Parts: sequence; C-alpha cells; structure tokens
Amino acid sequence: MSRKIAGFLVALGAFMVVEWINLGFNLADGHDTGFYVVHGILIVVNVVLGIVLGVIGWRGLRARGRDRSAGLGQQ
Repeated sequence: MSRKIAGFLVALGAFMVVEWINLGFNLADGHDTGFYVVHGILIVVNVVLGIVLGVIGWRGLRARGRDRSAGLGQQ
C-alpha cells in the first residue's frame, strides 16, 4: 500500500468517526422512536467502519516505515 493511500485511509477514518459522532449529538428531539433506532444503527456502523479504515491505514503507514528502515522500500 502506498503512503498516500494509507494516509488517505487514516484521514477518512478520522473524518467518519468525528462526523458521525457529531451527527449523533445533533439529532433534534421530537422524532419517532424508529428514527432514533435507524440513525443509532447508522452511527454505530459508520463509526466502526471509520475505525477499521483508520486501523488499516495506520498499519499501512507503519509497515511502509518498517520497510524503509530495513532497506526494503528502495526502488
């Protein structure tokens, strides 16, 4: 995985987590219970996906750094 892609995944994961948690705090009162159930499920799923993408990107950055320090990343 290239450094650009790994960095993009970390940034995307962080953005998703922050954005969906923010949405959760900004839900207005006065909706039916189903509204909150559906949005709660969406928030949980997207926060988990954001964390997974961030971890994949972070591992990609770390692996790339280990390859370069070992001399394997030279072309």
